Formats: sequence, structure tokens, C-alpha cells
Amino acid sequence: MHHHGYLWTGPKERFDQEALRRPPHPEPPPPPAFNDPAGERLLQRYREVTAEFPTSDLPPLETAYWLIKPRSLVRGTWDEAKDAAAWLTERLTEYMHRFASERERGTTRLAVLINSAADRLESGRDVSYGFYLERPSYLSLALVTCSPNHSKPELACPDPPK
Repeated sequence: MHHHGYLWTGPKERFDQEALRRPPHPEPPPPPAFNDPAGERLLQRYREVTAEFPTSDLPPLETAYWLIKPRSLVRGTWDEAKDAAAWLTERLTEYMHRFASERERGTTRLAVLINSAADRLESGRDVSYGFYLERPSYLSLALVTCSPNHSKPELACPDPPK
């Protein structure tokens, strides 16, 4: 078992594009009836999402789907949960001064999050945290367990770096 780290920060409006954060339904919509503009739009949107979801850098709604994103989005890989938790600690420390909520900047709260993350990783589960930064930005941090992933064992692990 090992863990991959992912980090995304960007405009909140972009993060809110949920269609690009959700995997497309496995079944495409039915072919539109003749002269059905709404059906044509639906089918076109399905095709766009099918093409864009795997390549988009946006955090997926389900953490495990990071595994199908481009390998270039992996910020680190660790065999030990404690090493992955250390990366998370470094990232939280790096960004905490920008958290929009003063409550989330507290070191006690961050220690609780880190300890919880370490426990989850040790048990083979994923970790995903998100924080509002100075408006209108958002920070997403994820640690995804691989070989296999607990929630989506059918998803392959990203290819190792070359």
C-alpha cells in the first residue's frame, strides 16, 4: 500500500464547476429525437464531460477519482502513512495563514486534522480536506491510498514517475 498526494488551489468559481468534478455516467444519454435541441445539448454536454473529466485538474467529488487524473498532478508518493501525513502537515502549515476562517487557522484544529488523517491513511482510507482561502479562492488537499484503493478498488494506480 502507498499514498499519492494532490493539491489544487484556484478560484472558487472554477471549483464550483461540479460537472467537471463528477465522473460521467457510464451510460450515455439516449440519442436525441429528430429536431430535439435539448437532447442534442444533453448529448453534447455528456461528450464534453466524458472527455474533460479525466484530464481536468479540478478535484473530483469522490477522492478516489484522483487516480484517473494525469500523473503530472501527483505532488508526492509515499509508502508510509506517516510520511504522507508529514506532507499534509507541511501543506497545511504553508497555507494556514491564508485560511478565510480564523477558527481553521488554529494550531489545535490543524493537529486534530493531521492526526485524523494519519489514522485514516494507516487504515488504508483516503483523506480529503478543503479550505476557503482569501476570497474567492479555495484549497483542496487529498491523499489517496493505492494498491488497491479502499473505496474504488477497480481504479488503477497512476503510473510511476519516469
